[in-house]
Amino acid sequence: MDTPHLRLEETGETFPLAGDVTTVGRGEGVDISLQDPSVSRLHAEIVRRGAHVYVSDLGLSVNGTRVNGRPVGRRVLLDGDVLSFGTARTRISGLASPEVDDTVELRRISAPDLTRRELEVLTALCRPALQQDAFVAPSTAKDIADELVVTEAAVKQHLLRLYQKFRIAEGVNRRARLANEVISAGVVRPLPADVEADVRRAG
Repeated sequence: MDTPHLRLEETGETFPLAGDVTTVGRGEGVDISLQDPSVSRLHAEIVRRGAHVYVSDLGLSVNGTRVNGRPVGRRVLLDGDVLSFGTARTRISGLASPEVDDTVELRRISAPDLTRRELEVLTALCRPALQQDAFVAPSTAKDIADELVVTEAAVKQHLLRLYQKFRIAEGVNRRARLANEVISAGVVRPLPADVEADVRRAG
C-alpha cells in the first residue's frame, strides 16, 4: 500500500507516516509540527500496527483530538478520515481498506470512546503508577478530586462509568484493575519529564 500521510487542510502540506509511531504537536522534537496555539506541545500519536493505523490522544490539551468531528481517546483510522488536533484539521490518505476478518484486531486496538473528563480521571488515577518503577496503588477518588478540582462524588460517578466501559467487574482492587487495564491498553502513558512539568505548571 502507499505510505499513509496526513494533509493539513489549511495549507495543503503533507506529512508521511513512515514510522511505527508518529508524534503530533507544537513543541520541539515531534514528527509532525503544527504551529497552531490550540495544539499542545505533545498532542497525539499516530501508530501503525500491521495493516492498521490508529490515533491516540495524549490527554495533554484541553482542546483534544477529534476524528470526523467526534472527540476520541484512541481510534482506528480509515482512509479519508478527518483528524482535528485542537482546531488544526488534517485528512489521512493512503490507508488500505480493512479486511472483513480483521474485526477482532480492530476491536483489540480500539479503546472505548472516552470524554475529555474521563481521560483526565484516568490520567489522574494512573499517575502514581506512571511516575514510579515499582507498582504502587492508584490514586484514590479523593486524590483525583483534589487534582481535578471537582467533588469526590463526581469522580466516583466517572469511575463507575469507566468500570462499565472497560468491563471491570465488581470486586476487590477495582481501581487497580482499571488502572492496569488502561495502562496496558496504552490509553494512558508515562509522560516525558519536561512535559509532565509543563502539565503540573499549567494545572
